[in-house]
Order: sequence, then C-alpha cells, then structure tokens
Amino acid sequence: MPPRAILFDFNGTLSDDEPILYAIYAELFAEQGRPMSKRDYLEQFAGLSEREIFATWLGRGHPGTDRLVADRVARYRARVAGGTTVSKSVRSAVRDAAARVPVGIVSGAAREEIEPVVRAAGLADAISFVVSADDVVAGKPDPEGYERALALIDGTRAEDVVAFEDTEAGVASAKAAGMRVIALTTTLGPERLARADVLIGAIDPASIRRLFTGG
Repeated sequence: MPPRAILFDFNGTLSDDEPILYAIYAELFAEQGRPMSKRDYLEQFAGLSEREIFATWLGRGHPGTDRLVADRVARYRARVAGGTTVSKSVRSAVRDAAARVPVGIVSGAAREEIEPVVRAAGLADAISFVVSADDVVAGKPDPEGYERALALIDGTRAEDVVAFEDTEAGVASAKAAGMRVIALTTTLGPERLARADVLIGAIDPASIRRLFTGG
C-alpha cells in the first residue's frame, strides 16, 4: 500500500554527512587522548545519539560531556552551514514526497543542527515536523522518536508509514515502532541493514515514485 507519511533520518540519510560527523568525533576524541578510528565509529556508533557515543567512548559521567557536546554541535554547524550535504536529488525526492503526504525528520541529532541545514537546503516548507534528540529520553535503537513522530500524524497507523534510514540502530528503531523501513546502503553494508524491508543505493525522485506506483 502507498504510505500515508514518510519519515527521514537526518545524518547520513537526508544529509550526506557521516564522514563529517566521524571527522569531528575523531578530532574531539583525539583531543581527549582517546583516538577513535573510522572502523570504531561505523561498527559501534553510527546512528546512536551523541550522548551515548560520548558516554561509551569516554565513560559515563565524564565531567566534560556537556562542553564536548556543545563543541561537537558548533563544529558540525560550521561545516554544513550552506546546506550542501543535502544533494539536489534528495531535495527533489523530499519535495515529491511532501506533495503527496506529510514528511517528517526523526533524528538523534540536535534540533539546532537539523533546522539550519533544512533551511539552507530550501526544504523548510516541505518538512511538516522534526523529532530530534531534544524531544526524546531514549535515542535509537529505542523506538521513542518514531513513536513521537507517529503521534504527530493524526489518524495514521504505524504500518502506513515509511521510514528512510542508513544505520542498524535506525532500522531497529523504526521497525520497533511498527513502520516499514527503506535502508540506504551508503553508510553500512547490506548485512548490517538486513532487517529493513528494502535496500537502496540512493534517495531520489524515482525511489519516492516507486512507493506510490509500485513500479
């Protein structure tokens, strides 16, 4: 059945920024004397909330966590300010989706990271709502974010919603909320995304059109 709403993860899905995120975490952790490799990041942390990443890598209760989170956000915003991490193809896909059904973002990123990129990419009017790390207690793979998103779409059942994700934690979160999931294979390999209903190599207008035409 065609979806009645479409939800996009942000980092690595709507915004092609996983390499940027890794680079920032690598810088911060090196400065803390705990270097992180790209393999560490992809195998253990891609898709998790930043507080979970800091807690796991530096230890829970690390006294500098709040400062490091603020620093990480500031570095990220400086590098993505122009909205160029959202490709023209993705912009077209989001607009095509928004012309048919409500479109939202469900992300472990902070709202202050997401909204400037969405505005710079010219998509503010296409996004009905954002559920960010600021809106939940438990991050992905917990389903809380997707459950909150569902509550914002009046009269829509979970099985009528399609979520686009790029990580194992994100897929698990949306599936636990009862949604259909399309996984983008640009961050992790297909074997890590096996719980998704469909795997794709890119988000583009054709991938949105197939959801509604079955073609």
